[in-house]
Order: sequence, then structure tokens, then C-alpha cells
Amino acid sequence: MLSLDDLLAPITPEAFHRDFDDRKPLHIPAVDGAPKRGLLDWPQFNALLDQAALWNAATLKVVHNNQPIAPEQYCVLTNTQSGPVLRPSPAKVQTLMAMGASVILGEVETLTPALRALTTDLSRTFAAQVGANLYCSFGGVQAFGSHYDLHHVFAVQVEGEKTWRLYANREADPVDIPDDSDGRARERLHAARGALVQEVRMRPGDVLYLPRGQFHDALATEGASLHVTFSVTPLYGRVLFGLLESAALQDPAFRKWLRPANEAGARPLRAQLADLGARLAALAASPAFADEIAMAQTRLTPRAPAYVLPQRTGLTFYAPGGMAPPPVAGPARVAIDWALTQPRVALEDMIAQFDFIPEADLRAAVEAAERAGALRRV
Repeated sequence: MLSLDDLLAPITPEAFHRDFDDRKPLHIPAVDGAPKRGLLDWPQFNALLDQAALWNAATLKVVHNNQPIAPEQYCVLTNTQSGPVLRPSPAKVQTLMAMGASVILGEVETLTPALRALTTDLSRTFAAQVGANLYCSFGGVQAFGSHYDLHHVFAVQVEGEKTWRLYANREADPVDIPDDSDGRARERLHAARGALVQEVRMRPGDVLYLPRGQFHDALATEGASLHVTFSVTPLYGRVLFGLLESAALQDPAFRKWLRPANEAGARPLRAQLADLGARLAALAASPAFADEIAMAQTRLTPRAPAYVLPQRTGLTFYAPGGMAPPPVAGPARVAIDWALTQPRVALEDMIAQFDFIPEADLRAAVEAAERAGALRRV
């Protein structure tokens, strides 16, 4: 299975994080294309397409010459045991592809072991939500015009060739899709992209990294092209507002009425706001709040499923032991605090309940609590 280190090779992770990560694009030509190209191939892509029940108008999109094709042009109402479902028609999709349209399969990050493994490694490394899309396109027809993305991009060319054009400008830390209420978003993007600075011809096994906001576009060179794009989206400052709201409301000062602005020249209101601001600053700087952020980041990497049927999971039950728990760092502390409020709990249920915490961390925390007498087996 490919890891991020494999994806970057021969560039070292240290060199990537120092010189390119969130700084500038990086093209990594294939030295030995087989491992990276092996991420997916045409037979695997066709096999995914053939699983019709996986796809709908949101996860299978068709685009032609910068314009999305309306779902009613390639989807049909299909009768299933659960009732009618709108699904892409293979015949209609292939007809549109024959006319040069591109097909994008979204949310494929868990559909093969190789995609799942690389997605998980990227998520853990960047503390980020990671998704994967598959792009099938044909020579001379462009799916998307010049644009930038709201996330980092790792593109892996697996079949055919595609030329990416990189422009001089980069949008500064974008968090929203450009407004197109007046229908001129494409025109504004074209004007904002700057001069063409690099053309990258991607061949099987090549990798291209683009930082968030980097202006670019791409065009299949000739024949058919297939590439995988991983979107990497770490948390940013906006997440603080929701987390701070929950934490701040535990302080009575944030539950009090605000003083009227027309009282004593607004001096009482300004003093109250200054006090609340100081309390927020202290809360944001606290170790407990840093743990909350760490937990939010950990949630972005869900634990991979691992069924072992016909064997069933054995259950190991614990109850509070009456002693104080040992210090536990990070998100596992929350799981231990929860377990101590339960009359009896199964370790396996904890692992299921807190699926955003690595299983090894949970087991280690429970073992430490058992040694300290905070938990006992029952």
C-alpha cells in the first residue's frame, strides 16, 4: 500500500514540508512509475463504474467544455427493492464520453484498499479531512477552466497523460467558492490567475502537489487520461468559534445579559465585553482547549473498518474502581472520563463510541486506569 512517503519519493518528507507544503507547487516525475501508477488502473476504474448502486448525480458527475451536464441528461429513474432511485445510466454516460465529456467519480477514498490506505496516511499526517476523486477525460476537451481549490491537492496520474498549467497567482487562504451570482466568476478567475508560469505534462506514476489557492487548469494531452486527486483540508481558525461557544457557556459570565448600550455612555457594556474577551483569550490558551482542538483533528481520520466474520468480537467489561485515574493526555482522556461515569462499560463499546481515537491509545489508557485502580474488570 502507498503511503505519503511513497507518494513523495524521491523527495523526502522533510524537504516537502520545508520547501513546498502550503508554499508552492511540486511536480514529482515517476522514477519507477509502477508503485504509484498501481494506485488504480483502467480495469479497476471500470469495475467501480460497473457497481451502479454506488453512484448518483452527486457522486458521478459529467462535465464538458467547462460546463456540468445536468443530471437529467445522464441519469434515469431505476426501480430498486427500496423504491425508485435516480442513478446514472451507463449507456447515457458512455454516449456523453464519446462526445468528449469527462467523468468524475467522487467520494472514492474508501472504495479500494489502496485508496483507503493513502487517504488515511494523508489524513493523519496533515490532521486533515481527506477525500479522493477519480477523473477520466479525453484529449483536447477541457473539463474545468482556470480555478483554485479550497484545499491542498495531490494528483496522481495513473493512466494516459494530462497537461496541467500553473499560473503565477495564488488566492490567499480561500475558504469559500467564488461568487457567481452575476455569471462572471469564470471571467474574474481568468483575470486573477496571472501569467502562465509552468506547464506540467503528467505521465503515469507522476505526482503533482498544489497548495490551497493555487490557480491552475488541466487538459488531457491525447487519448484517454485517468488520474486520482486527493483533497487535503485541515482545520482552520473558523473551528474555534463553535468549540469556544460550547466551552464558554460553562462560565456563568457568558450566560449573563449584556448591559444596554445606552447606559452611562456604554461604559458598562464596554467593560463587560472587555471582561468576556479576556475570558475567551484565557480559555483559548488553556491546555484543556488545546485538547479539544486535538480531538477535533483526530476525528477527521476515522478508524478503518475491519470485519473478521464469522468470528464475533469478545467483550471485556469494566466498572469504576474507586481510585483516581492516572493522567491521560489527548483525546483518550475524554473516553476515560466517560467510562468512569458508567456503572459498567465494555472496552469494545468504548472503541466503537470513540472511533476517532486510535484503538491502541484507548487500550493503553484503559490499562493504565486499571493499574491505578480507577477501573476494574467485572
